[in-house]
Amino acid sequence: MEEGAYESVLCVKPEVHVYRIPPRATNRGYRASEWQLDQPSWSGRLRITAKGQVAYIKLEDRTSGELFAQAPVDQFPGSAVESVTDSSRYFVIRIEDGNGRRAFIGIGFADRGDAFDFNVALQDHFKWVKQQCEFAKQAQNPDEGPKLDLGFKEGQTIKINIANMKKKEGAAGTPRARPASTGGLSLLPPPPGGKTSTLIPPPGEQLSAGGSLVQPAVALGSGGASVSWPQPKPATAATADIWGDFTKSTGSPSSQTQPGTGWVQF
Repeated sequence: MEEGAYESVLCVKPEVHVYRIPPRATNRGYRASEWQLDQPSWSGRLRITAKGQVAYIKLEDRTSGELFAQAPVDQFPGSAVESVTDSSRYFVIRIEDGNGRRAFIGIGFADRGDAFDFNVALQDHFKWVKQQCEFAKQAQNPDEGPKLDLGFKEGQTIKINIANMKKKEGAAGTPRARPASTGGLSLLPPPPGGKTSTLIPPPGEQLSAGGSLVQPAVALGSGGASVSWPQPKPATAATADIWGDFTKSTGSPSSQTQPGTGWVQF
């Protein structure tokens, strides 16, 4: 037993039976049917403890806890613990008395679940021992350990799913943002395919090349009494009729000015 190591309990079973087994004449394995199963040599409690890397199978009295026998196990499966060939509830263990004497005895469980727990407790312990040995080797020689290759192989791709990803603006099924308010006035779009309207200037005004109205020049006389108001020529026949009707209705074919007013009187 390792000095200074902490002893932990791996498994406890309240009932186990111990059998004397005949010597094995061949290498075919042990058979529980050859034992006197109805007459066990001893019955009591079983505990599996671990101290360091070694596990100990301890057979103790149910009431007082006095140790009947123990079997140190340094590896599993191995010669210290062997399963029988004809049942899953019986095992052969190698017990030691601490003075160098050894003996092989048979143990059996009335409940099949207890036998399963016994087997699993030993397996888990030695899996842990194996991992500790591998960690110790890697700590001593870090360069010799397997290197993790995170690079992409040729032709290898990955797919990333991002939950709740926002759709692009204007995509199908997504409402478009409404334009900002213009002080309560809605901006109407121009009519499709509309033609530019032709502006007809009112009397006494001329239309420039850009479409804007230009007032005709007004020339004042030297005395400030007379004003020359040139009349533009009608652009079309329709406008000529309008000017003709206007002249007939007024009865004044020409414009006159009142002295000192600067206003034109028709």
